[in-house]
Amino acid sequence: MKRFRLAAVAAVVVLAAVLWLLFGRARHSATGDVVMSGNVDIRQVQLAFYGNERIAAVLVGEGDHVRKGQLLASLDKARLEAEVASRSALMAAQRDVLRRFEAGNRPEEIRKAHADLEAASADLRNAELTSARVFKLVDQGASTAQDSDDARAALDVARARKAAAQEADALMVLGPREEDVSAARAALQADEAQLDLAKKDLADADLLAPSDGVVENRILEPGDMASPQKPVITLALDDPLWVRAYVAETDLARVRPGMKAWVTTDGFPGKRYEGWVGYISPTAEFTPKSVETQEVRTKLVYQVRVFVRNPQGELRLGMPAVVTLPTDQAAQP
Repeated sequence: MKRFRLAAVAAVVVLAAVLWLLFGRARHSATGDVVMSGNVDIRQVQLAFYGNERIAAVLVGEGDHVRKGQLLASLDKARLEAEVASRSALMAAQRDVLRRFEAGNRPEEIRKAHADLEAASADLRNAELTSARVFKLVDQGASTAQDSDDARAALDVARARKAAAQEADALMVLGPREEDVSAARAALQADEAQLDLAKKDLADADLLAPSDGVVENRILEPGDMASPQKPVITLALDDPLWVRAYVAETDLARVRPGMKAWVTTDGFPGKRYEGWVGYISPTAEFTPKSVETQEVRTKLVYQVRVFVRNPQGELRLGMPAVVTLPTDQAAQP
């Protein structure tokens, strides 16, 4: 009798196991969905000024929604504007120098050089005539040796002046040297680069939003000293937005990038947000042991990032969410 009871109990257990396998698999196959729990996640950026100046204004506060390119804060620009003005003046002066070199000498300057040469030539002829008369008088005894020396010195000076006038006239006709033109051009390029740098520093005095988002933290205030190492504002970006969820190792084979997903939250019951699987971690969340039982292996999870559309801005950072992946989707090519 006891053996009969044991056999009956064993038969019931086996039957229950068979029914569980049959009906359990049927329900799983009927739904076919992978359901994961997770939290809404977004990217955050800490915005800082590039330069070291005192903050003049912070135009937004925590919770403000900002658009890409919107002015968020600005620095005191007095020194930066003065630097731009100084660099602009230096560049303008150097541009005039280069223009003068490239244009060469003016016709009036060349004509003046010709006239100076003619005048030096006339002085030389006059010195030659004067010295000839003096030398003749000295030979006749009507003039002294001192007069002869003075006439010879004046003749040498006239010759030197003519030679100098000839060289000046030739240089005036040739114009500036190519080396001088190249040096002036290089100096102008250096001044232009310095001006561009000063303008960039002035532009960086305005802190602009890199993307649409919400101001999460306002860290510094007007009057604080800004620097590249000190964030002014923390911005939570609107896009991309995703749900960081985890899939069990037993369901991993049924999840693939690009799958369509539906996201629901407790805060908006009955509302579904469209999404898609954008990333599946190649490694388990927890490092497996060297020897594992089957029960341990089935508890391993892999991180999945499900990107989601949030047109009304209802999903917030850290919000709990449930992701449903219909597994009857066609495989991506």
